[in-house]
Parts: sequence; C-alpha cells; structure tokens
Amino acid sequence: MPEAAVNAYAKLNLTLDILRRREDGYHDLCMVMQSISLHDRIVLRTTESDGITLSCGAAYLPAGRGNLAFRAAEAFFQATGQRNPGLHIDMEKTIPVCAGMAGGSSDAAAVLRGLRRLYAPEMAIEDLCRIGAQVGSDVPYCVFGGTALAEGRGEILTRLPPMPACWAVICKPPFGLSTPELFGCVQAKKLTRHPDTRGMLRSLAQGDLTGILHRIYNVFEEVLPEKYSEVFAIKDQLLDLGAGSAAMTGSGPTVFGLFPAKETAEAAFHALKERYGQTYLAEMVNAKDEKTEENPG
Repeated sequence: MPEAAVNAYAKLNLTLDILRRREDGYHDLCMVMQSISLHDRIVLRTTESDGITLSCGAAYLPAGRGNLAFRAAEAFFQATGQRNPGLHIDMEKTIPVCAGMAGGSSDAAAVLRGLRRLYAPEMAIEDLCRIGAQVGSDVPYCVFGGTALAEGRGEILTRLPPMPACWAVICKPPFGLSTPELFGCVQAKKLTRHPDTRGMLRSLAQGDLTGILHRIYNVFEEVLPEKYSEVFAIKDQLLDLGAGSAAMTGSGPTVFGLFPAKETAEAAFHALKERYGQTYLAEMVNAKDEKTEENPG
C-alpha cells in the first residue's frame, strides 16, 4: 500500500509581537518563526478500509477528531473533493506538548504535506497553507517551514532569508501554560516593549547572527504571571551557560537559548538536562520544497 513518511519540525519564535485585539476576539500578531531539527515523525499509510484512523505512542493524546493531525486529514480530503479513503496516521512524538513549539500544528502540517505527496503532488504550497488555516493558526506556518514572517493570526506568511547556522538548547519547565490565560493577560496598548522586527528582518537579510541574537524577544514575557517565574530562571541559566540570546517561545513555557558554537551548546544542554528532563539540542532547519522532498529520515 502507498505510504508517506514526513518529519514534523518544531518551531521557535525569534520574535513575537502582539499588535492589537481584533473584533473577532483574536489578536493581530507579528512573528519571526524558525523551524528546528527537533521533530515528530508522521507515517501515512493507505488502507483497504474506509475512514481515518490514528495511532500514537503518547497515550495522553486523543486518537480521533480531538487530534489536529486527524482533523488535518479530514480538511485535506474535503478541500480536494476526494471521498475519504482509507488512511492510517502513525505518530511518533518527540516534541513536548503544550510547550509553545507548535507540536500539534506541526503534526497537522506534516499530514497535509504527506497527503499532498500521495494524492495531489501538483498542489501549490499556498493552497496547502489555506487548508491548514482551517485546522489551526500555526498550521500554515508549519506547512511553510523554515524562516518566515507570520502576520495576522499567523496565516499571512512571507519567506525570509534563512537563519545563519547556530544551535538551540530548548528547555521546558515541569508545568504547562494556558495560551488563553496568557492572551487574557495582554493589553496590547499597555505593552512597554516590542521586538525590533525591522531590525530582525535586516539582520536576517545580511546573515548577521549577532544582530539576530540582539533582537530576539517575546512580548508574552512582559505579562507572564509570577507563578511561572521559573521561565526567567531558565533564561538566566542559558545566558550564564553561554547563550548569545534566550527567550520564551510562543505562549510558553518552553525557553530556548541560541549558541553560535556547537561545543558551548552541547555543554549547556548537558548542564540543563541534569535538572530538566525535557531539554533538547537542535539545529536550524531551512525550508525545502516539500513537493520534491523524498521521505526524510
């Protein structure tokens, strides 16, 4: 039976700015996003029976419509007008959940990319992103991948020059963080500091890693409730261990530090891993044309 295997890459927010609250209750955002090598593994297999099934080694994740990957498959078949064929989705999770790294959205995007490979190889990535937007705000970026400017709710995407080579140490503290709770703490007009998005775009265009590191910032850190102060303790540890910059990604609580030198990053990874089990070492991942990508390893 035909199958497709796809890596679902985690993302980091190099910048995250909240511009305003919209009439529909959402917020207009401006974010510079980056894919990293930390990934889940998605394998799609056609089956002889009708309908979609999903399996995952993580028992705490839903296996039906409560899973974004499942809903992404439904949205793809509906958008392409195909009768829902037999499909099994097998997920191997590595990205931590509820971590601000778009793990669920990346899984959904990987399903969409894999289904395009199997059923609609000529579909434009823009069309695939539009399908992804029906599933979740971060899904279009995860389809797009690489280094990108994301605006609106995250669905307006602009390809950016690739991030220069560096290494990320990612650390998730032992608690979750509610995205609606954090957005509820935000009053956009009262934010006192915003990321230098123009400077970030200029630094990326110049391949200036030092300039990029100086401009990493997430406005959610300004409104983070005191009970999540361990986020800042991890940031301080990463900087003490030699990170050129450190910040919370997305709506947290995961913190990342970026290191120009691999040896320094490896030492920081081992130091933090002793205290925090969900600590990872990753590289930057540049965008690829998924239409011609072979099954990744």
